[in-house]
Parts: sequence; C-alpha cells; structure tokens
Amino acid sequence: MAAAKKARSGGKQKKRAQRATSNVFAMFDQSQIQEFKEAFTLIDQNRDGFIDREDLHDMFASMGKDPQEKILSEMVGDAPGPINFTMFLTLFGEKLNGTDPEETIRNAFKTLDEDGSGTIFEDDLKDALCTRGDRLSNDEFEQMLIGAPIDDRGFLDYNGLCRIIKHGTKDEELVKSSG
Repeated sequence: MAAAKKARSGGKQKKRAQRATSNVFAMFDQSQIQEFKEAFTLIDQNRDGFIDREDLHDMFASMGKDPQEKILSEMVGDAPGPINFTMFLTLFGEKLNGTDPEETIRNAFKTLDEDGSGTIFEDDLKDALCTRGDRLSNDEFEQMLIGAPIDDRGFLDYNGLCRIIKHGTKDEELVKSSG
C-alpha cells in the first residue's frame, strides 16, 4: 500500500513530524508522579484533561478565594502551551529543580580546577564560596557537601557533584563508578 502511494505521488512521500520525547517522567519517582496526578485532577475542575484559567478560578473558589484575573493569567502564562498532565509535570520539574544546566555548573567549578584534573581541593572551594560573591555560611557550605564525592585527601570530584546536583543522590553509585 505504501508503495502504491509512493508510485502515485511521483516517488515523494510525506514525512510525519517527529514528536519530541520528554524526559520529565524521569525527574520524579512513581509516588511523586501519582501525587502530581492527584493534584492535577483536583485542579482540572471540568475534567477535560487540561488546566485553564477557569479551572484555576474554580479551584480557588472551592477554597473560598477569589483571585484576580491577572494572577490567573500569569499562572497559565507560565506554560508555553496548553497545560496537560505532562506540561504540568514539566512546570513543576522546572520550578522544583531550579538549577542551571549541568554544563554551566561544571564550567563554574572548572574555574577553580587549575590543573584540569576534574577535582578541586575542598578548602579552595570553601574559600571561593564563603568569601566571594553571594557568600555561603559555614553551615551552608557543610550542608552542600553532604554526600559529595570527596576523597581521603580532601579533593572534590566536581563532575560527580554536578551529577548529584542535577540528578539527585540516587545516582551516587553512578558517580562513584565513573570516577
């Protein structure tokens, strides 16, 4: 049948637009996705599979609130298109993740890696983060390093830390095995 179509159209066949695949479901575990699905269902008041201004207004009204139209428009305007469940999950992923791309983070660490080894001495990192720019407190710095790949000599594997920042600690074994 496809050959007959090809013959009739003079050998030219239309190509379907490829749909981009989304990695948004990999950002959350199953229980989190289920919770987001429940929240989406509560907000989608008219059950059409999309959240719009009317759904948001009805949800707020059910809580005794009367939001301004401007606020509702801004909330819906955060999405680049209609808000179905995948878009809803994407929006939350972006808000919850809230970090720069992995390459940007890695490049920031590289500025402290004078020999290009992929490691930074912990004390040098502490000096940079606690005495320059938006300074971290000692407690914030220590909190940041919990679970970080630091060897016995005090060197931080910043590529591994970038993976942890972007993908979470469940990938810690991947970080250790690649170092």
